[in-house]
Formats: sequence, C-alpha cells, structure tokens
Amino acid sequence: MMRTKITAWVGGAGYLLAVALLIGGAPRASGWVHGVGTLLAASLLVGVLRRAPLLALFLTLLGSTAVVVGVPSAPAHLSASDQGQFLSYLAADLVLGLVVATRARRASIVAVAGSVVVQFLVIGGFSHGPNQIADLVIALLAMAAACTVGLLGRERREHAVALRSQEVTEALIAERLRIARELHDMVAHSIGIIAIQAGAASQVIRTRPTEAGEALRAIEATSRETLSGLRRTLVALRQKEPGTAAARGQAALAPGPGLADLDRLAAATADAGVQVEVRRSGAERPLPADIDLSAFRIVQEALTNVVRHAGTGRCRVLVDYRDEELSVEIVDDGRGTTRNGSSHGFGLVGMRERVALLYGDLSAGPRPEGGFRVTARLPLPDPVGVPVEVR
Repeated sequence: MMRTKITAWVGGAGYLLAVALLIGGAPRASGWVHGVGTLLAASLLVGVLRRAPLLALFLTLLGSTAVVVGVPSAPAHLSASDQGQFLSYLAADLVLGLVVATRARRASIVAVAGSVVVQFLVIGGFSHGPNQIADLVIALLAMAAACTVGLLGRERREHAVALRSQEVTEALIAERLRIARELHDMVAHSIGIIAIQAGAASQVIRTRPTEAGEALRAIEATSRETLSGLRRTLVALRQKEPGTAAARGQAALAPGPGLADLDRLAAATADAGVQVEVRRSGAERPLPADIDLSAFRIVQEALTNVVRHAGTGRCRVLVDYRDEELSVEIVDDGRGTTRNGSSHGFGLVGMRERVALLYGDLSAGPRPEGGFRVTARLPLPDPVGVPVEVR
C-alpha cells in the first residue's frame, strides 16, 4: 500500500517535471512536439489515475494548459492550432472518460463541467485566426467522445455488478430451498413417527407397559437419529471451506442417507404402524450422491405421507435400477388424498423440486383402484459404476 502511494506521488511529480522541461527546454520547438510530448508524459500518471482519478484529471488539465500558455505565440499567419499545443488536452480527455466510467455521477458531472470550462477558456483565448471555431468544436467533440466511452464503460460495469448480484441472490435462494427440503424431509418423517408412537404409548402405558416401553424406545431411537441429522446439517452449514481436511473428516464420520438405508427406514415406519414392503429390481449399483440422497428423501417423504394421511397399514416401495434411469415407486391402498382434497402440503412440492433439479420426472396422485402412487424417474449418468483401482 505504501509503495503504491509513493509510486503515485513520484509519477505525479515526474509528470509536472516533464511538462516543465518540455516548455523550458525546447521553447522554440513546434507546438506539435509540445503537444505529443505532453500526451506521452501523461503515462507517468498511471499510479495517480488508479488511486485518485480526479487528481489525475486536475494534473493533466494543469499540464496541458501550461503547454498552451507557455509555448511562444505563433506567427501572425499561423494559428495556435497549427502549432499543435491543443493536442495535449487529449490526455485530459482520456482521464475524463475514466472518471465518468468509475466515479460517482456527481463527481463525474463536476469533472465534465471543469474540463469544458478550462478547455473552452484556454482554447478560446489562445486560438486566433479563422480556425478558432474549429478548434473549439474539435475540443468539444473530443470531450463528448471520451464521456460517451466512459458512460458505456459505466453501463457495462453496472450491468456486470447487477448480474453478479442476481447470481448471488439466486444461489442463496437455491440454497435456502435445499435446506428447507432437507429439514422438511428429515424432520417431518421423524416427528410424525414420534407423534404416533407417543400417542400409542400414552394409551397403553397403564394397561400394557411392555408395549409402551417399546414405543418409548422407538421414540428415543428416532429422536437420536433426527438429532444426528440436524447436527450433520448444521455442521455442513457452518463449514466455510468444505474442501478442507476437517470438512472431509466430518463427511466421512456422518455420511448422508441413501437407498442403502431403505430397510432401516422401513423398520422405523413399521414402528409407526405401517408395514413397508421394499422391492429392488435391476442391476443394483452405486449411485451418484445427489441422486442417491434425493431418491431416499422422496421415499422418506412418501412414507411420511402414508403414515399421516393414508389411513392404511401397508404400502410398497419399488426401486428399479435401469440402464439409463432410476425409478422409485411408492404405492399404498389408503384414502388416496387428504380430507380437503389436497396432496400432502409442502412434501409433494419438495419432491418435485428435487426431481426437477436432477432433470427427472415425478408423477403423484390417487390410483383408480384406490390408494395413492408416487413415481419418480431420475436419469443416471453414463456410465455409473465403481471405479476400478489399478495396481
């Protein structure tokens, strides 16, 4: 930081020194030499331009004006523009364009107004002959071109910022939806089972204490599992660097659920009073983590809906490993819909969102023969398999 500041100050002093040497060292040289020399000397202001564009604009206006004023007057038959001193104002115009592109609108307006006043006064005062109007028009066009380029740069920068902000907002919304789905699918199933078990235990705790004890143990096991899942979710949310060794260690200690846990899920559902028949067909094989987790959550949410809404004691889960897709079907012979005619609130919405993110297809609705069916088809990447270790 200090080195950059020193470089900027040295560059500003070097620019002023270069302008002074151009005026004093070659007083009889052509105005074109002074104009081009001043324009090249403006490259010394790069450091100042990065730190303080308004100061760089002031220095270039000062140096250009010094060249116009300090160069000896042209012969009577020549105009000052024929000598080329006004070319030095091009450096100020370039800096003006950068100020318009990067500074606040109020500062840009002040910079444009100051440049117009200085250049019009100096060019109008030192340009004589028939080319005076042309000199003023050229100066105005040069400033207008610089401001136009600066405005285009400002619009592009603001558009890029708006795009980045939109991407961040969309990413935050997507993450919030993902977390909402995870919490809903994980907690709703467990709380539903806990509520049913607690109700059963309260009814038989005096008459059948053994069954009440089993219900309470099921509540304890389900609560511990839910607490573990919540803790895993919170750890994932708190990880600032998921790729670190600590994060990988957490992932190894607490992997997410998948289709391999269907039997455990079926047992927990059976404790809530619904017997689940799990069938698997096709060539069973490892799946990508996102597909495996989404398929499990779909089955979990569908079983939760069966427990809470179907009013039946049995259901069937079919997992079909096909060549190009994974098919998951959950079927029951219960009521089909809830009493108000809707299908299971946010659960079905979460299922559709999960399937849509994986470019799959979901169908859910009452069966003609009675009951409810949920079918999800998730496309599989090609190929899907276990990598072979080369020894």
